[in-house]
Amino acid sequence: MSRRKIRLRADDGRSAVSVLLLGAVLSASAQAGAGTPESSPRQLVDQGVRWEHAEGVRRDLGAAHEAYCRAARAGSAEGLLRLGWMYANGRGVARDDALANGLFQRAAELGSDLGARLAGAITAAEPRLPACLTASMASEAVRPAVTASSGSETGAGAPATLMPPRPAESAPANQGLPSTAGAPGPAWRPLIAPALKLAAEFRLDPRLVLALIRAESNFDPQARSVRQAQGLMQLVPDTAERFAVRDAFDPLENLRGGMSYLRWLLSYFRGDVVLALAGYNAGEGAVDRHRGVPPHPETLAYVQRVRTLYPFDRHPFDPKAAAPMRAVWLADTAPGALR
Repeated sequence: MSRRKIRLRADDGRSAVSVLLLGAVLSASAQAGAGTPESSPRQLVDQGVRWEHAEGVRRDLGAAHEAYCRAARAGSAEGLLRLGWMYANGRGVARDDALANGLFQRAAELGSDLGARLAGAITAAEPRLPACLTASMASEAVRPAVTASSGSETGAGAPATLMPPRPAESAPANQGLPSTAGAPGPAWRPLIAPALKLAAEFRLDPRLVLALIRAESNFDPQARSVRQAQGLMQLVPDTAERFAVRDAFDPLENLRGGMSYLRWLLSYFRGDVVLALAGYNAGEGAVDRHRGVPPHPETLAYVQRVRTLYPFDRHPFDPKAAAPMRAVWLADTAPGALR
């Protein structure tokens, strides 16, 4: 079954209904095509995610591994990233940094900036690929690590530098959220229209906002983490105070505060989505200290989770939002500044 494309536009009155139906429509499509020879790489990755994280099915890490392998054999950078993450963390397989690094490098060769970053964070002297891929890739050796900043090659054992990704094309306006976005729960439904309106007000792509909310709280306005992050966009008390949020469990206040912070981060990091997400999770100070994505497992996993839903490298930004502050180690000019 082919996937339906659903457009999300803040000025379209049908957007709320589209978002509500998104998870059900695409979930049915992915399940119908999963495990069949004609399954697309995207469907295979989606099914692997469900098996790995027990989303509506019993957890089966072996099945997730096989789905990611099939997607990777079909040329899916996301399949390679997911597979590499399993080896990096020993999820259902023995931990193996050499395999993880080889998979991340392969994803980087396919254009994944996150793959280059992960290859720089999880290094190996002799990167290699798992058996499920070597049969179809036997004619291709794993190339040396690729830096995220320039795409240049380094020695096989040299770590890639964690630098901002090369400029990439912004998200096309007519591409909908990927299928792993899921369906919002009942408590979220009345907030869809206000959220889309706020996204337009803050000049944020609503797909990025929804992807972040899914990763942060799974659309639960009452979500609270062990670190006291609260509400839909999981604002910690310091961030809530910084952006004048008095009640983080008030959905509209939370959305406004979270979007204020996201807009600020995009300005501070000159439209670099990966760095903005890393800053949202770990704080912009941590990104500055590491001059790139902090090599913390939680932050790397968080960035990958959101990027599964929003796979674009750059986002238009307002250069005045973070003025006069900015990440001084970034290039002086960056594409995508809003006029």
